[in-house]
Amino acid sequence: MVSLNDIQAAADNVAQYTIRSPQRHSPQLSTRLGTKVELKLEMGQHSGSFKTRGAFHQMLALGEAALGKGVVAVSGGNFARAIGYCSGVLDVDAIICMPENAPQGSIDATRDYGATVELLPDAVAAFARADEWVTQGRASLHPFDNADQVAGNGIVALEIMEDCPQMTDIIVSIGGGGLIAGIISAIKAAEPAVRVWGVEPELAPTMQRSLAADALVDISPASLTKTLGAPFVSQTAFELCRRHLEDLILVSDLELIDAQQYFIAHEGIAPELAAASTLAAAEKIQSRLAPDSCLVLLICGCNDSPEDVARFAKILDEQSDQA
Repeated sequence: MVSLNDIQAAADNVAQYTIRSPQRHSPQLSTRLGTKVELKLEMGQHSGSFKTRGAFHQMLALGEAALGKGVVAVSGGNFARAIGYCSGVLDVDAIICMPENAPQGSIDATRDYGATVELLPDAVAAFARADEWVTQGRASLHPFDNADQVAGNGIVALEIMEDCPQMTDIIVSIGGGGLIAGIISAIKAAEPAVRVWGVEPELAPTMQRSLAADALVDISPASLTKTLGAPFVSQTAFELCRRHLEDLILVSDLELIDAQQYFIAHEGIAPELAAASTLAAAEKIQSRLAPDSCLVLLICGCNDSPEDVARFAKILDEQSDQA
């Protein structure tokens, strides 16, 4: 497990390479939800998501000798972008194995950052190809099942606790579990009374099914949000969620889109569906929040393309017309 000291060390390690993402009060959502609401805009991080913090920490932890041999990673989205960005800053040769159905925007952005992208038929083939590169001497980087990545993710919680000492609740989206593992590790060590809520799409309930089975379960995710489409969660995230999660909320794809559209219309931001999931979950736990609570919505990324956002909005409109 990752300790608070590990997270604080990670913060020092990557400070010169990352930004302190903004946090702001939302009067509109506070009125809507009947409690004080704060937005942690981690979507403003380099490469457009929280993944950059852990990616830098993973790479820097390898040391110069290992980095000199190059790195390889598997990702269909934000981690690919993050490794691409970090490898450019650190002048490291990076190969990202991506499934062919990865969003074109993520493929293009990863290449634009300077990383080499190899497209494989699916995630299984991508991991197999990455293993081949490891046998040739490259260091492997994992998008969520890695202690250094988790520690880097936990930096987000350190900032939130500093900026919002009155926080009583926080909602965090779950894909492979690396983000919520870092958030839980930091918050439960420093502010154990704060309630941590998780959210997953109904069509990608990886953690929910694992918790229900009391064991890790593989699934075939089918949600529109690809960044919450991990087929499994890490053992570390599973253990932390089993012990510390207040509750896990499932939301439909339509609820994700509706939340995304709310942010665009009322908050002037365009989070990706994964990030908008925190608002969709907040709507469902509203009755469990006191008027004097302080709820933080972690807005983890913004890498849905304008074309995808428009396509999602059209889906929502079509469903509304049919209702």
